[in-house]
Amino acid sequence: MSDTSAADKDWEEAEFRARVLAELPEQLTQGEVERAMRLLGVSRATVYRLAKQLREDARTSALLPNTSGRKPGMQPLAPAVEAIVAHHFKAFYATRRKPTKTRFWREVAADCQARGLAPPSIRRLGRWLDLKDQAKLMARREGKDKAERRHLATPGTLTAGRPLDIVQIDHTRADVTVVDPVTRRPLGRPTLTVAIDVNSRMVLGFHLSLEPPSLLSVALCLTHAVMEKTHWLTVRGINTDWPAQGIPRAIYVDNGAEFHARAFAMACAEYQIDLRHRPPGTPRYGGHIERLIGTMMGAVHLLPGSHFSNIFERGDLDAEAEAVMTLDELETWLALEITGSYHARIHSALETTPAAAWTTRMDAAKPRMPADLRQFLVDFLPSEQRVLQRDGFHLFHIRYWSDELRWLMGRDSRKYSLKYDPRDLSRIFVVTDEGIIEARPADLTRPAITLWEHRAARRALSEAGRRSVDEELIFRTIEAQRDLVDSAARQTKAIRRHQARRAHLERRQMIDVTPAPEAPDSLPAPQTKGNALKDHPGFYVEEWYDDD
Repeated sequence: MSDTSAADKDWEEAEFRARVLAELPEQLTQGEVERAMRLLGVSRATVYRLAKQLREDARTSALLPNTSGRKPGMQPLAPAVEAIVAHHFKAFYATRRKPTKTRFWREVAADCQARGLAPPSIRRLGRWLDLKDQAKLMARREGKDKAERRHLATPGTLTAGRPLDIVQIDHTRADVTVVDPVTRRPLGRPTLTVAIDVNSRMVLGFHLSLEPPSLLSVALCLTHAVMEKTHWLTVRGINTDWPAQGIPRAIYVDNGAEFHARAFAMACAEYQIDLRHRPPGTPRYGGHIERLIGTMMGAVHLLPGSHFSNIFERGDLDAEAEAVMTLDELETWLALEITGSYHARIHSALETTPAAAWTTRMDAAKPRMPADLRQFLVDFLPSEQRVLQRDGFHLFHIRYWSDELRWLMGRDSRKYSLKYDPRDLSRIFVVTDEGIIEARPADLTRPAITLWEHRAARRALSEAGRRSVDEELIFRTIEAQRDLVDSAARQTKAIRRHQARRAHLERRQMIDVTPAPEAPDSLPAPQTKGNALKDHPGFYVEEWYDDD
């Protein structure tokens, strides 16, 4: 078995442990502990230890097996056994006869023994079943109608028993133009990414950006949704309450590329978040978030610079000439609209306000919080897979290095996940088994650049006929492009947007030399080996969210 397969099996084991332990109440009883012991095949002490690890860390990876030897029942199914299991699954288990898992196992075991093969354990078979599409399985066993009622949303029927049970996330292009904070010239319409709690109708969080929808905007929106927002509101001079916080149990999204990214799926699994995609061509399945976006855009239409919903409503109004609000001002305005208006109004479906529904229904429940909010954000950042070479990691034609990478040298040639922030390629985050390692460009004289600048330089070199692109040439091209932008007498909207991106980098460089506020006690810095985040004063979630 390859090392990659071993890692996959360990991850499956961690996911299985997380599912079992997540169902345990805070005060464990003897019966619940014994049930967990049977399901996990571990001792009583191990159940308590694993439950404590999950509550303290809240990540699935905290439950990864920490021994080098294999666990009983953890081996992958042999090809011959796999064929028997697949046959009985299709012809026997996934049918309207709806046999039990035990009966399914007996059929498989009988065939295995008849052929002289070792049958899989019932626990291993159960984990094999868990990997199947549960909606499709229910459709084959109980009919499409029941499967749709159970697994899919229909207008008026998508319900959540408690806050954070179901959260919907979506993007929209805001119907208003924002302006540059210095020149007050129009920059264009920003993208709004927003998250709503289906049970209470509370807006959990949002993010504004001048960029198209991306995994980064999802990461920042979700981090804002999860975090405690008192400090965030205070920084913006907002004195209303926004109590919504906590890790959702399920996230419903559309079929955008950013929601199908492997990094997003892995991060959701890391925090035991059930990721659900809407069936293609069925916009009704996102009804709650669509109505919220409509409500928010209706309020935005009152602002100077609004484009309204269509050209008939806009008439001959010049939205760009009327625009007066910067991106930061629009962000504050939206926060006021959400916390001071939307949350305080009676919701027709609730017959109370979203704020009151959240407060009442959360009294008896304690939201799950990440042990470290910065780690949570990094987990949801976009990533690339790379092999560690003798001179470091190569990403976007830039060589990255850290002295902490030395202890990875000489290991197998497996690929590592490299997390990066497209707004600042001056650092990447290497995900290892022992924690996060921050790596910088090997040439520390390199200026901080954005991924958009990098791509623009690559396009310019390609158009110039350069087939081979090296790191030195990319940075020289970016510096030349910056000089050209700075010397331009008349600025187009595209160039003003480009300067707005650069302004973010200048703020980030200031952040790097200015100590960030101390993180609240509920969000301790990670203590894992090789984790460089805790020692970097510039890596502060609040600053990450304020960018763009």
